[in-house]
Amino acid sequence: MSQLSAQKPPLPPFTEETAIRKVRMAEDAWNSRDPERVSLAYTVDSRWRNRAEFPVGRAQIVEFLTRKWARELDYRLIKELWTFAGNRIAVRFAYEWRDDSGQWFRSYGNENWEFDENGLMQRRFASINDKPIAEAERKYFWPQGPRPADHPGLSDLGL
Repeated sequence: MSQLSAQKPPLPPFTEETAIRKVRMAEDAWNSRDPERVSLAYTVDSRWRNRAEFPVGRAQIVEFLTRKWARELDYRLIKELWTFAGNRIAVRFAYEWRDDSGQWFRSYGNENWEFDENGLMQRRFASINDKPIAEAERKYFWPQGPRPADHPGLSDLGL
């Protein structure tokens, strides 16, 4: 199968189990901070709304993520399923990062996802708020990469 038509299981319609798996797969990919890898979960013509930016297609997604992770240093993300139906999933998330001056932030948000029949995300709408935090308020300390299986999730952390 070509990269353009590759499947990305689990496929819709989602069950609670497959929706949770899809959310964790997205979290793990984003925690890789690899824009090319992340872009492969989206259709070639995927449409996003991320804050005030509206990337369309994988090339713009890669450009967006490259800029994002150059600015958001030591990025660590946790996503949690909110709800699902058919080919749509809603998540809430929080991530921690610091800027180049050393100021830490926790960014909170919600995403609405819509998938095509191959399990690729064709639409992603994200609303995000940033809260400056003291370094002592940080809650995410795992090494770069996927969150360890035994690390608490958002609800467990009271977020």
